[in-house]
Amino acid sequence: MPSPYLLDVDTGIDDALAVAWMATHPEVDLVAATSIFGNVNTRQAARNTCDLLALLGRGDVPVAAGPDAAMGRRLGEDAAFVHGVNGIGEVELPRAGRDPEADLTAAEMIVRKAREHEGELHIVAVGPLTNLGLALQLEPELPRLVGKVTTMGGNVLVPGTNSARLDANTANDIDAAALVYAADWDITMVGLDVTMRNVLHAEQRARLESDGNRAVSSIGEMLRFYFGFYETIFGSPQCALHDPLAAAIATGDIVPTVAPKLPTFVDVSDGPEQGSTVVDARTMWRGFDIEPEDANVRVVLECGEDFGALLTERLLEV
Repeated sequence: MPSPYLLDVDTGIDDALAVAWMATHPEVDLVAATSIFGNVNTRQAARNTCDLLALLGRGDVPVAAGPDAAMGRRLGEDAAFVHGVNGIGEVELPRAGRDPEADLTAAEMIVRKAREHEGELHIVAVGPLTNLGLALQLEPELPRLVGKVTTMGGNVLVPGTNSARLDANTANDIDAAALVYAADWDITMVGLDVTMRNVLHAEQRARLESDGNRAVSSIGEMLRFYFGFYETIFGSPQCALHDPLAAAIATGDIVPTVAPKLPTFVDVSDGPEQGSTVVDARTMWRGFDIEPEDANVRVVLECGEDFGALLTERLLEV
């Protein structure tokens, strides 16, 4: 039987890839999606999510929107220069027949689905962690109710994106991220150490854009904009696969080769490292054979598969 998942997104372009991965996966029961600001504002992220789900034939999946502001400090900003003003590369999707839930917030949706699927729900959060932070405040028993959590964010041995030490998702609500990583649940962090090393190439993007499926070709078209930004980073036509890689690790299609459980927290001080994800990786010198007593987060540091090729082939099967 498919397992229940909830996808928390700030639907920009790489989020669209994650939505497509989760919505069409044969072993995923996507019970809900929730939206948050980050790549775009929360309302636009919800609209993008609804429209994309409908185009993928999953208009039945309920979408609940989160707040317009961080629950704590926000050190980032919307990323139109990366994803376009509408978040999806200025591609216009057909309007879905279903709107975001009018009477249910994202945090309330998370708590509701956790209660409905007690001990089984896997939350995949690939945007700022505001909705999860608010859900933890709403229901202190949430870590017991949720089966697993996979997040996209953080960096251990590589530089950040928003600054030398800060990734975009954590930066957009550092206090929510601190709350989420401190909670007592089975949590895996998929960060820049692996997402910047798993890329989609130009020929793969072109295959998606030329596909006969409207949803897949639209994603291929969105990626043109994303490639434009990432060419300034990589110096060649390719893009990082942040959110879909986290989704693929959550579904078990990509199995990390190095993913130790390590002491992890977010620096909420007012110092120069404010907002950075601090991971104590000193056991690396013994091959991570030792799990520290205060280890609390499974941290993905390496995964050897060519995810760009796997993602392309999977989407072309939709």
